[in-house]
Amino acid sequence: MTLEIKGLQFSYREHQVIKGLELRIADGEMVSLLGRNGAGKTTLLRLIPNFIKHDAGSIEIDGRAISEMKLQDRANYMAYIPQITRSAFPYSVRTSILMGSSNKLSFFQTPGAKEEARVEEVIDLLNIRHIADRNMENISGGERQLVLIARALMQDARLLILDEPTSFLDYSNQLLVLEKIEELRTKGYSCIYSTHNPDLALMHSTRVVVMSEGRIVYDDIPSGLIGSEILSDVYGRSIKVIRTEGGSIVCIPE
Repeated sequence: MTLEIKGLQFSYREHQVIKGLELRIADGEMVSLLGRNGAGKTTLLRLIPNFIKHDAGSIEIDGRAISEMKLQDRANYMAYIPQITRSAFPYSVRTSILMGSSNKLSFFQTPGAKEEARVEEVIDLLNIRHIADRNMENISGGERQLVLIARALMQDARLLILDEPTSFLDYSNQLLVLEKIEELRTKGYSCIYSTHNPDLALMHSTRVVVMSEGRIVYDDIPSGLIGSEILSDVYGRSIKVIRTEGGSIVCIPE
């Protein structure tokens, strides 16, 4: 699976939000998006699955233009996972996950044994069997985010698109979610996610993409930011990126 974005442009109310953006994501990559509010991160993540339509340029997956694909076809390639939301109905975790199989079913078809078996596989893949029969309202924020990821996996899509998957989570649950996403990457899934926490991006990415005013100003491995002024320029304050004695890459405001 390869996602290719070329010359992407998008405007909203005469304001150009995305400006000639180029990006490529291949199998097994975990790409983080950094940038200030208004940089275009969420807009980009919504453009990729064609939730909003771009003005110019192209978005292709395995050589197929996203704009020319039917919704069900796109769902077979990619899954969009929004920020945590509360369920409007008191579904169990298992039932909520099962709902993710809708792209595989015809309009009047209900999930059957095949879909139910896939639910059990996904539950084990994300190690959430201990909450499978609990109500969605009675699990933690981190667990709820994992359930949303599990629902996305029911689509059998290989590209996961996550808009701030760690927002509203405490530090322990932030690590839990990103560690599970990393495990999925080792199994061949690709991921692009946005975050406001540079440390999480540096520690949990194969590539970091930094955006500023609708453009990509950095797209490379996390260690490439060591000694760079890019984060300082983007966030408007002095930020030093270092490698710790343990090998982790972190940033320190100065």
